[in-house]
Amino acid sequence: MWKPGKTSPVRSDWTVTYFLTVFAKMPYFARVLLFLFCLVLLVESRNPRRRRWSGHLEIPRLSHLYKKTHDITKLQKGKTEQLLKVDEHDFTMRPAFGGPAIPVGVDVQVESLDSISEDFTMTLYLRHYWKDERLSFPSTTNKSMTFDGRLVKKIWVPDVFFVHSKRSFTHDTTTDNIMLRVFPDGHVLYSMRITVTAMCNMDFSHFPLDSQTCSLELESYAYTDEDLMLYWKNGDESLKTDEKISLSQFLIHKFHTTSRLAFYSSTGWYNRLYINFTLRRHIFFFLLQTYFPATLMVMLSWVSFWIDHRAVPARVSLGSTTVLTMSTIITGVNASMPRVSYIKAVDIYLWVSFVFVFLSVLEYAAVNYLTTVQERKERELRDKAPCLCGMLHSRTIMLDGNYSESEANSLAGYTRSHIVTDEERQEKIVVHLALSDEANTSRKKGLKSHMGLRIIQNTHVIDKYSRLIFPAFYIFFNLIYWSVFC
Repeated sequence: MWKPGKTSPVRSDWTVTYFLTVFAKMPYFARVLLFLFCLVLLVESRNPRRRRWSGHLEIPRLSHLYKKTHDITKLQKGKTEQLLKVDEHDFTMRPAFGGPAIPVGVDVQVESLDSISEDFTMTLYLRHYWKDERLSFPSTTNKSMTFDGRLVKKIWVPDVFFVHSKRSFTHDTTTDNIMLRVFPDGHVLYSMRITVTAMCNMDFSHFPLDSQTCSLELESYAYTDEDLMLYWKNGDESLKTDEKISLSQFLIHKFHTTSRLAFYSSTGWYNRLYINFTLRRHIFFFLLQTYFPATLMVMLSWVSFWIDHRAVPARVSLGSTTVLTMSTIITGVNASMPRVSYIKAVDIYLWVSFVFVFLSVLEYAAVNYLTTVQERKERELRDKAPCLCGMLHSRTIMLDGNYSESEANSLAGYTRSHIVTDEERQEKIVVHLALSDEANTSRKKGLKSHMGLRIIQNTHVIDKYSRLIFPAFYIFFNLIYWSVFC
């Protein structure tokens, strides 16, 4: 039964009959043209439709020019295991478990080194080399496969850690800086980029003329030397450094590697690798900031030897200024140094310089004191001078025994009782002779003692000798100091 929406079969039959009747009445040439036209329409209908022009040059596809490569990452049909067959083995155990120790070679490339004081910070590439036959795979080209850090969590890797490290981390920008390369025969290369801050035992007894040797130590945390044997893969060639590494306070003198066994009483013996580097401190900074100022202060204190000893304010202010400046220099140096309980080389130089400055102040104190004592003695001698002259004059009169006319006139006013007799004159002459001998003896002793103290009492002589003695001893100290510590 015919329904609305459908083509009537009677009408379709009539259309076909009418088309065949018209086609039969057409000439032969027209039939051929119509057949070709229908054939072209059929071919065009099978081709894909052309895209409209968008203003961009369309690049033809050349995929058919290249051979299709086999995608080895596809899982085999009917299996879920990966190419390395990680799920078929227990990677919580080391390779060749129960057998001899597995050798693990190590090499390091140092990228940067900085922040060196009582500890140091080093950024390095740490690489491990070992063989795990469980990771071997068939390959016709013998090429290795490279993976990122995601595979590391599924296989066994050495548990190397840094001994005496304070902080360490693996870089993770933009992804974890970890690389795993597996070769067909099972050899594995495991590389990571690490920054570690470790302790450095420094000896500051020769500071700042010192050389320091620091070490970065690597060791397996769980496996003793019976299970894992750590070794430097190429000896000293296993440690490489970047030529651009430079430090502000130190000159990197030498890098070298060593290895030895470390013993723990509770767990046993472990292989330990050492990255040793020797640093020599730059001295020029400390020459400008410490040694030159201290030397200049010592030389400035010598200026007081050329100043008049009577210029008390000038010499006292100069001495106190140099002493306080030396104290400031010593305090500034110790404030920037670690608190150590032993004497450093810079302490010896600064404190000896401080002693020289302090002695220059004491030298002026001695000069000033001796000057005061000398002036007091001279004042006393001037006060005693009139009495001595009178005694000598009277002694001359008595020793002569004869009076001149003037002397007689001077005695005219005296009474008889004041005029002595000959016997009394004889006795007084004897007494005055004795007194004269004692005075001469004491005068000679005084002259000898005065000659002995002439250099001490002459302040100009003390300053003159100080001008030579102080520089000579300070130069001698510098020769010994720099020859010992350099």
